[in-house]
Amino acid sequence: MLARNRWFIAAALVYALVGGLVGLAWLADPSLVPGNALRLHAHFMLVGFVGMMIFGVGLHMLPRFTGRSLYSERAADVQFVVTNVGLIAMGAGWLATSTPVVVGGGALLWTGFALFALNVVLTVRPWGRRG
Repeated sequence: MLARNRWFIAAALVYALVGGLVGLAWLADPSLVPGNALRLHAHFMLVGFVGMMIFGVGLHMLPRFTGRSLYSERAADVQFVVTNVGLIAMGAGWLATSTPVVVGGGALLWTGFALFALNVVLTVRPWGRRG
């Protein structure tokens, strides 16, 4: 497995632990976390944990299922950076109640999802040369 795919999986586990702690802190005493922390919790658990796990496993398995190389390793590397920077920026923006930071992070996060979608479509395409 490529190191990048392992990093996606490791990031997923970190997001699960941090997101879970935010949720537990809120359950223990809602005053311990800012009001937007529930958005942080939800996004770290769904986008961070579930999304990053899907990215890591998908980028590893889909080329093997199709018998094709991943269309773009470089796009997958960029995707790792922009999705993580975007998700962390969104979380920081919510905690700091900074809408521009949340929007910027969201744009980066969307860019990472778009890179993944494009890379997957071009990897599993039924046309073109295999390999």
